[in-house]
Amino acid sequence: MEALTRAIWAGLSVQEKEELLQGMIALCPAGMEYIGVRTFERFGQRTETGVFMYAGREFVFVPGDHVTLGWRQWQEGMNEETSADLSEAISEYGIEDVDSFLASQMSPVREAAIAPMLVECLTQSLGWIDVTEEEALAGHEPGFAAELEKFKHSDLKGLEQYQTFRLERQGEEVRIQLYNEEFTLEALLEEQAEAGFGLLTEDEWEYVYGGGCRTLFPWGDSFDYTMKLKHFGRLEELTEIVGETVEMDLSLVAEDEMPYDLEQPNFFGLQFAGDPYKVELTMDCSGEVLPKGGDGGEMICGGMGPLVGYLPASAVYYRNSNASELDWEDWLDSMYYRRVIRLTDLT
Repeated sequence: MEALTRAIWAGLSVQEKEELLQGMIALCPAGMEYIGVRTFERFGQRTETGVFMYAGREFVFVPGDHVTLGWRQWQEGMNEETSADLSEAISEYGIEDVDSFLASQMSPVREAAIAPMLVECLTQSLGWIDVTEEEALAGHEPGFAAELEKFKHSDLKGLEQYQTFRLERQGEEVRIQLYNEEFTLEALLEEQAEAGFGLLTEDEWEYVYGGGCRTLFPWGDSFDYTMKLKHFGRLEELTEIVGETVEMDLSLVAEDEMPYDLEQPNFFGLQFAGDPYKVELTMDCSGEVLPKGGDGGEMICGGMGPLVGYLPASAVYYRNSNASELDWEDWLDSMYYRRVIRLTDLT
């Protein structure tokens, strides 16, 4: 069989796709179910693909491809608004060469062969574990019960005690997460391998996030100032209120019910954190951890506005140059992962 690249996959009929998708079950861990064909479209890319379910979590089929990854130069070039915003933001830190600054923040340009995969749609937290109220009360100090009861009767949407517990209101229920500081990378890799899953490489992550695009962002080289972003709200309203300054009073912006743009499913049906405070676990060829999709909040905490502050969460090829300086324990609080099944028998 020829490699199931996007071009070949796109040329198949729905019936041919259905047959192949149903045949993929034999290559998956026991319990994987095929749900059906669904079409995802965003940022000018479109994929008609299969949706699967495993233990209540969705996976999608992502066809493989041979792609160019990394970033070194503009494809289309920034528009005037993005260029002025970026130049002003980085000049405050004594940086004048915009192109060199961006290139230093991105992974190098390279060619990559991506195998077809089943990819988990949503990420899971590494350091935080969902527990029932009974489990939380049984395993926590007495003060937790009082905090939980106080939260239930408050108007708060969420509450976190650093590296201890998280409470999140979900309708009438309260989601409880406890921090697991003893969780190790070795334990994760062993656990997933035994279950028949792998973790994304950096090449695979950049592919499933950007689809092999050659632009800075999945949608182009210019920033989208119409987005609603976590920590900033709706950028159009912020621009109207504060003009060109990045000193934003977020209390002036009424929060609406619209979802955050960067959290919406992409053209493969995958959802990303869309939050620079969070990072997604990937591995390089030597097994070293490479966090993607965020920087732990380094730039946004440094006073950068939406464009630079969200560069780690929106630029396809962003690579944190300081990642190697941090230990596993430093990432655990903010790191997430998604499982994959590489369908090498289909190539």
